[in-house]
Order: sequence, then C-alpha cells, then structure tokens
Amino acid sequence: MIRFTVNGERFETDVAPDTPLLWFLRDNLELTGTKFGCGMALCGACTVHVNGDPARACVTPISSLAGKKVTTIEEIGKTPVGRKVQAAWLSEDVVQCGYCQSGQIMAATALLNKVKSPSDAQIDAAMSGNICRCGTYNRIRSAIKVASGTGVASVTAGAKPAVAKPAGKPLAKAKA
Repeated sequence: MIRFTVNGERFETDVAPDTPLLWFLRDNLELTGTKFGCGMALCGACTVHVNGDPARACVTPISSLAGKKVTTIEEIGKTPVGRKVQAAWLSEDVVQCGYCQSGQIMAATALLNKVKSPSDAQIDAAMSGNICRCGTYNRIRSAIKVASGTGVASVTAGAKPAVAKPAGKPLAKAKA
C-alpha cells in the first residue's frame, strides 16, 4: 500500500506502483483538471505540485509519492499565491483554448511560492516546457508579473468587452 496526500486528503492505494499519478488523479479520484497532453513530460499540461515543487503527473509513478503531498489545480486557488495567480490569469485574459492552463497556473504558482518577484529570466526558466499551442506566452508572463505585484494589470477582471456597432445604414431586404 502506498500512502500519500492529495489536496489535503490522505489516500492509501494498492494500484500498480508504476501507475502514473495523472491516471490515479483522473480515474480514481475524478480530479480531471490535470490534463493529459503528451504522456512524456514534454508539454506541461499535467503539471501538479509534489511537496510544493512542480512535477509532471504523466510520468510520476505512484510509488514515488509515499509520504508526499500532491496539490492539483482543483486546490491551488485555495492558497494565497494560487488565488493571486488565478486572478491575474483572468485580469490578463490569458486563456484561449484553455487546455494547457492548469499546468501553466501550477508552474507559475510554484515559481511565485519560491521567488516573490521573478525576473524575466526566472519566469522563462520556470515556465519552459509548458507549451501553449495558442501562443499566449506574453499574457502568461504579464499575469505572473501582475500576480507577483511587479506588473500592472492590462485588463480589469470581469470587465465587459466593447461591443462593435454596425457602421452605416442597414442593408435593404431583397425582394422575392
């Protein structure tokens, strides 16, 4: 039996020791916020925290977690830094498709837990390997700076986008 903690709750499991944490989270605990991206720890979509450090759940075997604490995207918003990161993600309008965002948020939160005011180089190092296929990297960097208190929010959280108004006269109906 392997004993470890997920989001503050203790678990004991007898799943195969080589079972990736990702599948235990998704299949056994029904925590589906952690995404499957590549299965080879190359994209970062499955990033979680193990004892506060970012880890790729797709390649982390359950056997390596004995006595450790796992935090997932479902729990990170309950922490002070996680709340700041999630609020900054909204204020900077980071998300497009959203698939990579749980991993991005987990990596950013791990960075800000260790480095309160990261430099661009530190942000690059911490976020490398977290792929965003929509290319929102500039907004991700901006959100990390906003969450750290070193950046200025470019969009007000919850603001409604401007509505485009039609120009000119409406088209006349065609005669049948």
